[in-house]
Amino acid sequence: MIKVYPSAERHQVDLGWLRSRPSFSFGQYFDPANTAFSVMRVCNHDEIDGGRGFGPHPHSDMEVVTIVLSGQIKHEDNLGNAVVTEAGGVQRMTAGTGIVHAEYNASATEPLNLLQLWFMPRERGLAPSFEAKRYDESKLANAWLPVVAPEGSEQAAKIHQDMTIYMSRLDAGKQLSFEQKAGRSAYLYVIEGQLQVNNSSLANGDTARITDTPRLELAANAPTHLMLIDLP
Repeated sequence: MIKVYPSAERHQVDLGWLRSRPSFSFGQYFDPANTAFSVMRVCNHDEIDGGRGFGPHPHSDMEVVTIVLSGQIKHEDNLGNAVVTEAGGVQRMTAGTGIVHAEYNASATEPLNLLQLWFMPRERGLAPSFEAKRYDESKLANAWLPVVAPEGSEQAAKIHQDMTIYMSRLDAGKQLSFEQKAGRSAYLYVIEGQLQVNNSSLANGDTARITDTPRLELAANAPTHLMLIDLP
C-alpha cells in the first residue's frame, strides 16, 4: 500500500527566522493519529535564516539525522564536537544516555535548508556519539545512493538501527526501481520535482508511507530530487 501525504496538507510553522514543515507531530503541533511510522518519529523540512538556530538542548535515546540541502549547519555538543556541514553532507547524532547539543546556521546571511529526521535506536542506553559525512553528489544521478546505513561507509553515516536512507536525483524521463523485502516499510519524500510511483503521483514536498509493496517503480516527470528510507 502506498499512502500519499500531499505537501499542501502538512502542518506549517513560521517563526520568522524559522520556517518548518513537520511530517509528524512535533513541538506544539500534535496529532495523535500522526506520531510515527515504523521507527521514524520526525521528518522536518526546515529553512533557517542566517545567524539563527537552536541553542543548547538535550536529547536521549534517539538517532538524529540531519541532511543539508543548501547552506551550512554548525553542530556543537558537550562531547566536544564543533562541526560545520555543507550541502551534500549528513550529520548523525546518537543521543543514547544523553547529549546536549546546539545547531546554528553557520552563515550570517545565507539561509540554511535541511531535513532533520529522528529514529528510535535498536536499543536504549547507547553511548552518545556524533559523526558527519560527505557524499559524492554526482553519484545521485539516476541511482540510489545510501547516505546513512547500519554499517556506515566512507560516504554514509552509521546509524544504530536496521534502516538505510537513500538519496537520488532523477532526470526527467528516467526511471528507478526499489525492491522492498517482506515485512519492511519505506518512506518516500519528494524534495523537489514530479514523480510517478507505481499508480501514485507525487510532487514538490509530497511524502508517501509504503507498506506491503514488494516492488516500487519510480518515473520522473520532471527533474526530481528525492529521499527514500528503507525501514523495519
